[in-house]
Amino acid sequence: MTRASLDKQPHEVASMFDDVAANYDLTNDVLSLGQARLWRKEVARAVDARPAQKILDLAAGTATSSQPFARAGAYVVPCDFSIGMLRVGKKRHPWMPFTAGDGTRLPFKDATFDAVTISFGLRNIQDTGAALSELYRVTRPGGRVVICEFSQPTWTPFRTVYTEYLMRALPPVARAVSSNPDAYVYLAESIRAWPDQAGLATLLQKAGWSDVAWRNLTGGVVALHRGVRA
Repeated sequence: MTRASLDKQPHEVASMFDDVAANYDLTNDVLSLGQARLWRKEVARAVDARPAQKILDLAAGTATSSQPFARAGAYVVPCDFSIGMLRVGKKRHPWMPFTAGDGTRLPFKDATFDAVTISFGLRNIQDTGAALSELYRVTRPGGRVVICEFSQPTWTPFRTVYTEYLMRALPPVARAVSSNPDAYVYLAESIRAWPDQAGLATLLQKAGWSDVAWRNLTGGVVALHRGVRA
C-alpha cells in the first residue's frame, strides 16, 4: 500500500489514490461525519453550472463531484491524475469524458472552460501556484474558479478539538473503513500543513484571479474560495 509524503511527489500521490479508489467516496462520507455531501451541494451552488457551459472538474476522482454540473445540463470534464480513480469513475458513469491530467500541466487549450473547480484536491498537487495558474489559463475571460478545500476552523476551542480528531480519531476510523488507512494519515497531515483562508486567497491573486473571496463552511473546517478571470 502507498502513502504519499508531504513533498507530494506526483507518482506517490497518484498511486495512493489508486489504492483507495474503490471505497473513496464511502470513506469520505464516514470520515467527514456526513458533511462531505453538504459541501458538494455548496460547491454546486457556487459553480452555478448552466446548460451548454463547459466545466472542468479537476481532481474529480470518480466524478461524484461532477454529477451536479452534468444534471444542470453543462458539459463537464472530470479530470484526475489517478488512473485508478478514473477507471472506477468510468465504470459508474460511462458516458462522461474522463480525462487523465496533471494539475500543473493540464491537457486543454487556453480559454476552454466557462468555469473550473477543484474540491479537496488542490493541496495534493505538488506546486499549488502552478495549478492555480493552469486553471487560470484554461478558463475563458469572465469565467470563474471555485475551490473547495480543507482550511482552518475560526473558533479556537473548536480548532483544537478538530486538530485532535484529525491526528487521533481519523487514523483508527480509516483503518476500519479504508483499504489503505495510511493514505488518510497523509491526508490528515496535509490538512494541517495547508494555508489558511487568507493564505489561499493570496495564492489565487498571485495566479492572476480577480474578485477573490471565500466563505467558511462547517465553522472553517472547509473554505469555499471563488475568483474570476478578468
